[in-house]
Amino acid sequence: MKSKLVAETPGQRTFVVVLDPREEAFAALSEFAGQKAIAGASLTAIGAFEKATVGWFDFGSKSYRKIPVEEQCEVLSAIGDIAVDDNGKPSLHLHAVLGLSDGSTRGGHLLEGVVKPTLEVTVLESPVYLRRTKRPGLGIALIDLDA
Repeated sequence: MKSKLVAETPGQRTFVVVLDPREEAFAALSEFAGQKAIAGASLTAIGAFEKATVGWFDFGSKSYRKIPVEEQCEVLSAIGDIAVDDNGKPSLHLHAVLGLSDGSTRGGHLLEGVVKPTLEVTVLESPVYLRRTKRPGLGIALIDLDA
């Protein structure tokens, strides 16, 4: 993974992050957010994975139903945010639409994506600290604007 700070104003930074082949995207981006002490940001990405897993949240079971994509796929769109979790660490929430070789798509919450050949990510840090709080009734953590 390589990154470059491409813009900075008081309280706001913009980074471009480029992931290398075989890096796992969710883990690498979470690590990047921790290294740069990002407490609030939005991000977008394009690129490709050799395989990935997206998830669909099942409110009944309060868990993600995994949707494996066991083939090369294009990251047609990935959009998400970074907030601080209940433990004070950066928490990544990322959705992706993946294009398959036949033109069909798979999409959902990105759980895992093994990069091939690249993933190009733009991270726009927010000047405001964001907090993601676990919601026991839902089984997931959501941004809490009152925190």
